Amino acid sequence: MTDILPFLPFLTAHPDAILIDITGTQGSTPREAGTFMLVSQTALWGTIGGGQFEFMAIANARDMLAGTGGMTKMDIPLGPDIGQCCGGRTQLRFRRVTRAVAEEIEARLTSEVERLPEVYLFGAGHVGRALATALAPLPLSVTVVETRQEELANLPPETKARLVPMPEALVKDIPAGGAVVILTHDHALDFLIAREALERTDLAYAGMIGSATKRATFASWLSREGGGERGWLKRLTLPIGGAAVRDKRPEVIAAMTAAEILTALGAYRMRSSS
Repeated sequence: MTDILPFLPFLTAHPDAILIDITGTQGSTPREAGTFMLVSQTALWGTIGGGQFEFMAIANARDMLAGTGGMTKMDIPLGPDIGQCCGGRTQLRFRRVTRAVAEEIEARLTSEVERLPEVYLFGAGHVGRALATALAPLPLSVTVVETRQEELANLPPETKARLVPMPEALVKDIPAGGAVVILTHDHALDFLIAREALERTDLAYAGMIGSATKRATFASWLSREGGGERGWLKRLTLPIGGAAVRDKRPEVIAAMTAAEILTALGAYRMRSSS
């Protein structure tokens, strides 16, 4: 998800719109402070969490647009009175979209994109492409690395592509907290990339497509030829996708691996902030 201006087509089609911001939350709420959405008389962009409280916010925004009322702030308890059971409270702010407000949205989205976790997929074969597609709508910056130009042709438009002769050399440039997924067409290349990834201790996730046999083969190679340590293997997810769903279709492996990556990134953020 790397498009920093996804709201512009909406504002072009619906220039008279209201920006709804979540400015504060207490207790259990469907979305966090900083979340926002845009409302016109006939269309919506984004969501502040759905449910009855979002319907109330949309109705208030449309009253403002119509000039029939509407409040600039709302404080909504998310309880039985509105048919929701979250139990928390959400504070909302409503502003008509002006040029200045649109620029503020752009700056916020730009900053958000700059902070997205980096996920590098090494290999754009069947599983690599399926995983790139699964990750594309998520709040991640995804780069696919290949040695074969033709394999980069059918990636999602949000995905960055790198054509390089030595993919393993890129691993050192991945920002701390990033994720590496190794899915090339060549086991020897897989091992070289994995060795570089495991030498680092600041990556949130390192995974490789394969099997228990491949893991054992890599472990032997790492200690005898790769110049690494067997202890590094505890930081390697191999095979990717887990064993909870025994289905080897690329799309299924991709879905399970996407969940692994998100879980690992979340755990890394929690460790880093504690």
